[in-house]
Amino acid sequence: MQQSADIAGATLATAVMLAGGMGSRLAPLTAIIPKPLVPIDREAIAEILLRQLKGRGVERVIVSVGYLGHLIQAVLGDGERFGLQVEYQREELPLGTVGPLWLIEDRLPEDFLVLNGDVLSDIDFAALLAAHRAAGRTLTVATYPKQVKVDLGVLDTGADGCVTSFVEKPSFDFNVSMGVYAMNRRVLNYFQKGHPFGFDQLVLAMLAKGDPVGTFNWGHGRWLDIGRPADYAVAQERFAAEREFYLPDEMGKY
Repeated sequence: MQQSADIAGATLATAVMLAGGMGSRLAPLTAIIPKPLVPIDREAIAEILLRQLKGRGVERVIVSVGYLGHLIQAVLGDGERFGLQVEYQREELPLGTVGPLWLIEDRLPEDFLVLNGDVLSDIDFAALLAAHRAAGRTLTVATYPKQVKVDLGVLDTGADGCVTSFVEKPSFDFNVSMGVYAMNRRVLNYFQKGHPFGFDQLVLAMLAKGDPVGTFNWGHGRWLDIGRPADYAVAQERFAAEREFYLPDEMGKY
């Protein structure tokens, strides 16, 4: 099968993996290993990501490390075993969720991928970047539908304090960020060098300026949340059961 990196004539060359966080929600597991090295089935999350990126045509990955970054570098190495060129950038002080990008601005192409180092999905990275380029966006966010259930009765009240409506254990539907983005170098215009900068700040700054933020909906695919120990246990089971969807290279399907 022809790699989807050829979509719209685009060649996926560079991806940035953000792997500097402490992963505190997954403690105590992350007290001894960084979250990108947490094992899923037979390998670390970051190893799965590199295999996926390679399968979608990525040639070069810049890994931004901080907390226990030496362990990440020791496991991933120079990327040769993945068929990739893997580089590293040390985040000496916490710079927020996207702040580390200004540290590598001289190494970024015009358009590139950015992903959290703990993302587990079967997203087509090539299709995401191709859609981003075709739309000419500064930022395109990969999104996934998420349903949040409230295990309590919810009341609406009027100005007089009396109940106007009641719903028992409602659920709400949202589109959430998957932690995967396609970006143009123009995003760097919103950064203040040397200062922490969060993804939320970037989006709000772009909206305030009238710079459209694109989305790439992956609702037909798979995305696993591993933020908390209970989520991690579920992700372990689902990934093992559907491994061929996350790593089709094992089946020769890329």
